[in-house]
Amino acid sequence: MSENKLVLGWREWLAFPELGIVQIKAKVDTGARTSCLHAYFVEPFERSGEAWVRFGIHPRQGNTKEEIHCEARVKDRRSVRDSGGHEELRYVIETPVSIGDQHTPVEVTLTDRDTMKFRVLLGRSGIGEQYVVDPARSYVQGKRKRRSARKGAR
Repeated sequence: MSENKLVLGWREWLAFPELGIVQIKAKVDTGARTSCLHAYFVEPFERSGEAWVRFGIHPRQGNTKEEIHCEARVKDRRSVRDSGGHEELRYVIETPVSIGDQHTPVEVTLTDRDTMKFRVLLGRSGIGEQYVVDPARSYVQGKRKRRSARKGAR
């Protein structure tokens, strides 16, 4: 029943603590199955015999000076169709996401979203069964803190 679920607005502030991202604006997209994270470059490499990627993000729309460089183990590569019907082969990583006080692992594809308003799309698999989405509300799980999106930055 929905009375036991937490409410999300159509947009929320998230964090990806293992990637060093303390805050990033996301569109909650029930039309997307998988979540995706902006990555303006993605470089595959190998670590201890496993596939990894390093990638860079611009956590704030319109600000290409602020950069966060991340590394994560590759979980998969998948063909993803965007809302315009274009298919793209993307790297998939799994990393914890923090929404308000909740922390949960989520699969995320990496793609360049520099021209998009939101750096993250939180899809159905990231929303899971613990949330219900109220499309008339925004930032239900917390407002943006006035600081850098990068861990340790001022």
